[in-house]
Amino acid sequence: MEESAMEPDSVEMSGSGPNPGVAESWETVTAALVSPGSSVSEQSLSDSLALLNDQGLGRLLGSWLLETLQMRLSACVVPEFWSALKQPENEMEEKDRVWVLLTAFRTLLDRLEPFLAGLEKLGAWQDEGRGGLCGPGSKALMERAFTTIRALLLFSPAPVLQERVLEFYSRTFSVYMNREGSGEDATEAPGGGACRGCWVPVQQCWCQQALEHLQELSHILSKLQLLEWVSSEAVTTILHKLIEMRMEQLCRGEYERSFLLEFQEWLELVLGWLAKVFASEADGDAASLPAAPGGLGVQVVPGGGSVLKQWRCHMHQFFCRIYVNMRIEELFSIIRDFPESKAAIEDLKFCLERTNQRQQLLTSLKSAFESRLLHPGVHTSDILTVYISAIKALRELDPSMVILQVVSQPIRKYLRTREDTVRQIVAGLTGDAEGCTDLASELSRGDPVTLEMQDSDEEGNDPEDWTPDPTDAMPDKMGSKRRSSDIISLLVSIYGSKEIFIDEYRGVLADRLLQQLNYNTAREIRNVELLKLRFGESHMHYCEVMLKDMADSRRINSNIREEESKLSEEEQPPLPLSAIILSSEFWPALKEEKLELPPVVCQAMEAYTHRYEKLKAMRTLSWKPHLGSVTLDVELEDRVLTNLTVSPIQAATIMYFQEKSSWTLEELSAKLGAPKELVHRKLALWQQQGVLREEAGGHFYVVEKGSSKEKLDRGVMLIDSDEERDSNTATQSEQREEKLQLFWVYVQAMLTNLDTMTLERIHTMLRMFVATGPVVTEMDVNELEAFLQRKVRDHQLIMSGNVYRLPKSN
Repeated sequence: MEESAMEPDSVEMSGSGPNPGVAESWETVTAALVSPGSSVSEQSLSDSLALLNDQGLGRLLGSWLLETLQMRLSACVVPEFWSALKQPENEMEEKDRVWVLLTAFRTLLDRLEPFLAGLEKLGAWQDEGRGGLCGPGSKALMERAFTTIRALLLFSPAPVLQERVLEFYSRTFSVYMNREGSGEDATEAPGGGACRGCWVPVQQCWCQQALEHLQELSHILSKLQLLEWVSSEAVTTILHKLIEMRMEQLCRGEYERSFLLEFQEWLELVLGWLAKVFASEADGDAASLPAAPGGLGVQVVPGGGSVLKQWRCHMHQFFCRIYVNMRIEELFSIIRDFPESKAAIEDLKFCLERTNQRQQLLTSLKSAFESRLLHPGVHTSDILTVYISAIKALRELDPSMVILQVVSQPIRKYLRTREDTVRQIVAGLTGDAEGCTDLASELSRGDPVTLEMQDSDEEGNDPEDWTPDPTDAMPDKMGSKRRSSDIISLLVSIYGSKEIFIDEYRGVLADRLLQQLNYNTAREIRNVELLKLRFGESHMHYCEVMLKDMADSRRINSNIREEESKLSEEEQPPLPLSAIILSSEFWPALKEEKLELPPVVCQAMEAYTHRYEKLKAMRTLSWKPHLGSVTLDVELEDRVLTNLTVSPIQAATIMYFQEKSSWTLEELSAKLGAPKELVHRKLALWQQQGVLREEAGGHFYVVEKGSSKEKLDRGVMLIDSDEERDSNTATQSEQREEKLQLFWVYVQAMLTNLDTMTLERIHTMLRMFVATGPVVTEMDVNELEAFLQRKVRDHQLIMSGNVYRLPKSN
């Protein structure tokens, strides 16, 4: 083209003076390089090159041509390109904007083709050494030219270029997926009868034309080596946005099925579009792409080259990173729904292994646990349920258990602050917890791992199977121990002591045994045998004695009844009595309440004790009159209430109304030897059943005649609301307070001898001299300080200058 031809006399000749032969040769060579219509014979051209080379000017041809290219770019080509691209957009439709984009690149190619052809020709002359010419060669010259073009054209690109490219690629993606993917990714166009590819009426559809424009644009950009520079940002934006949109539509909130294969098929379609975007570069390499690792492989048609291989890797990385980001946000819900959400965990594991997002997952999940789980509004049983689900889910996600170890630290720390944690765990182990069967099923597994084996330092594994811990593993626990930990051992390790759980189970077992009226212990025997497999036989010895006491009590009661049946009617005890006989040293501490039973009951208890002493020489019984149950009939004037089962204090209360029909609360309290508040609460049961009525002045009367609504069915157990879940054993806090009072005796003795002591010294001496089991070792300085401060408030201690001393009166 004429406007692209350069004047060849724009270079000064070196030497002492003008040389017409050299100037003519220079004009001949430069005209052959930059003037497409130049007709120079091969012989003349070779002679001219030889002359220039002899004069030392041959080496300047490349520099002159590249400088000429640079000046032409700066002067007119680049301004012309941006001017053409920045035409007013308001008056143009999308199809017209695409045409403007394509025309701008067509014009750019037309302006640069003469220079590129000249550089290629010069490089060929240098490669073949024509006329003695030497130089870097065609490849080096073209690389320098394309570098110059990119530097001047894209040094400070206007946003309009990326906007137009992004718009055009987005449209071609929609068109391609509408054709190849049966329209699954195309959005419905507003209005009926519209093409789902280009969103215009079918009569005006330009889908085919858009694909042809894409092919032409790819060819132009590839020829100018601008394809990656112009297209990469737009393609990356489109892929990221579309993968994110599709994942939101399909995967958000859906945990029960895997999406890897489905996305594999979709990414194959997307890669087909990328093959069109990078068609010219991909055609240069005949290698086919290998399958992606794991299940997310993308197979590309033969002819896809290294460019498509790179984009396949990019897409795979986009998918994994976006999927992990979404699942990290939902991981709390996924864990809560496990094992129904196992498919989502498996997909997350696959993607997490291919991204560097473990730390993000750890931080997010710990935050979710702290904000959604670890606060007073959540019941302890619910926290344990989620923790058990987390153990199962995170073990599936990370077999090394490192993620579980890190994110569970706040849960374990919080559970230690809950007073009912141990009781809830024990209830789950024995199957008493509502809606939580995981622990019971874990306990009844056929191949449990004993906690003694967990504590052993001998791993006994094949050294060939050893694998190092991940870098984010906490150093306080060996990898083999962390991986071998099961659910029960992880829960027990919250407190670091098996004795706490065994003591709590003793309390639960005692409650269940004392509340049974038929001596049936089959379920408890099974649980104890399973716990022996976990905790060892020595730790469950006390529980075995408790079960033996139940069996012995049944046998003793049978023997005593058999003996009583042989007595005459006059010698029969006034009341039939059965007892559960406990070995006091092996049972947990029972609740202590004062209760004076009616004389007839005391006579029956004395008769039973006498017969027991005959049966078991050198042994006697110490009764707990407030524990147990009483089955009785209540005969009133117009009705009889039969087979009522109540507590001993309730039975004793109603029995005193046989002596007289009216009692005051003070009289009953004195008779029973119990506090008035307790008696009043127990009387409320008989009031509710219509047996007693409270009159003015605090007198209680028997209601001999009652309405039919107040009559009870046979066999009903009467339990007042405050006793419904009452425990027969003392709570841990009550036992602990009792033992702390024992410490108080030691503290008084130490202060009597030493006059004054600091808190730390008192704590140290208690640990040295008070050997009362785990209570001392579990009592830290803060707890001891709180106990001593209560004594200060009660004026039993004086504190001054951080030291404690006894008051003078003591």
